[in-house]
Amino acid sequence: MPRMPRDVSHKDLHAVLKKYGYTISRQTGSHVRLKSEFMGHEHFITIPAHNPIKIGTLNNILKSMAAYLKMDKEDLVQSLFHKK
Repeated sequence: MPRMPRDVSHKDLHAVLKKYGYTISRQTGSHVRLKSEFMGHEHFITIPAHNPIKIGTLNNILKSMAAYLKMDKEDLVQSLFHKK
């Protein structure tokens, strides 16, 4: 099982999320709203503009993305953060 990354900043997270079509739709205060139409319909996630993002927050973001992408969270972590 791939390990959940630690010390991920919001900029690092946004950079890897581009792989699945996530772009910034707006920013309000210290939160950035990202949108993807990768699966043919819109999916929004909000990430805090923190460095680093807390592990529980990152876990929830990745769970939401995995549900949208119809894949296991572990496979998503592998594809985003670990080179094969």
